Amino acid sequence: MEQNTRRDFLKKGAVFGTTLFGTSTFGIAGCTSSSNNVNAKNEKELDPKQSKTRTLGTGEHGIAVSALGLGCMGMSYHRSFIPDKKAMIDLLRKSPELGLNFYDTAEAYGPLTNEELLGEAVAPFRQDIIIATKFGFKNGKPAAGLDSSPARIRTVVEHALKSLKTDYIDLLYQHRVDPNVTIEDVAGTVKDLIAEGKVKHFGMCEASVDNIRKAHAVQPLTALQSEYSLFTRQPEQDVIKLCEELGIGFVPYSPLSRGMITGYLNERSKYDSNNDNRSTLPRYQPDNVIANWKLIDLLKEFGDHRGLTVAQVALAWLLAQKPFIVPIPGTTKWAHLQENLSAADYVFSSGELNNLTAKIDQIPIVGDRLSGLSAEQTQR
Repeated sequence: MEQNTRRDFLKKGAVFGTTLFGTSTFGIAGCTSSSNNVNAKNEKELDPKQSKTRTLGTGEHGIAVSALGLGCMGMSYHRSFIPDKKAMIDLLRKSPELGLNFYDTAEAYGPLTNEELLGEAVAPFRQDIIIATKFGFKNGKPAAGLDSSPARIRTVVEHALKSLKTDYIDLLYQHRVDPNVTIEDVAGTVKDLIAEGKVKHFGMCEASVDNIRKAHAVQPLTALQSEYSLFTRQPEQDVIKLCEELGIGFVPYSPLSRGMITGYLNERSKYDSNNDNRSTLPRYQPDNVIANWKLIDLLKEFGDHRGLTVAQVALAWLLAQKPFIVPIPGTTKWAHLQENLSAADYVFSSGELNNLTAKIDQIPIVGDRLSGLSAEQTQR
């Protein structure tokens, strides 16, 4: 089974990534609908605004962020290994050179240690970036259950401010909806924290359409974060449409399906069960990995003809769906960060995007994305 070009990218990423991002002849990924057919002879490229930013939310609830953000979780949690702390601080401190300004963490990542790592790393340029963090679990531990009580929200925020070495949180998400606390009480508590200056914007993760509407009526949401990738397209059916209706930004987490879409993982990959949930997820079981490899082959074929890696094709496709979509792929490697962020430079022509999407639509994805408690805690 052939691997894609991501590993080759590691060897030359320091030069290639900087050149791509700094002097690109591409542009930011466009937005179109797969239903728009354009004659191949007359097709024009989608509007390539040379902007590397997007807006989450609208009006006073909007924030400008880089076209892609950085999911920081794997720098200290849930990815089988824990990288050297100094290496991660160095990566984070260099990251603004690539135009990155949007960083995602959470109390649950560690727990607590990921916020501390990010806070230490970005302290020299804190005022120039957007930090998102989250509340929602008992003692910050997903396995312990949910807790979005007003008192718990305030406790989490105070601890996050200290860990992140800041006096405000740009974007505060409810990590998972707690059925024991009304969403109106949750939104009301965050609204109070915004009035107090401790939080600037409100978001939710993995929430249902009904709860999003209820929360938005109390405190307008700036962003909704849910899993969305070419392996997980369910948000297209409901919540992305709602975000467009209400003016809420959409932030896909695991946009590369926890590394699987890149081809960097395969059916022989091993995971440390003490610090990685992928071994328990149906989609990462060997037979399902093999069955789903057809999608990776398709993306590789597309990318090979255009000088793109599989990861870049997958991320550029997400960016092309809506202008308010801001993926947050995670990485612990500088070359991968360059690779991921430069996906924003690629512009699909409308016909090109439609043709690729039509082929993607024909490939069934095998295996559920979550299982057990994690599945129970989503889509509430």
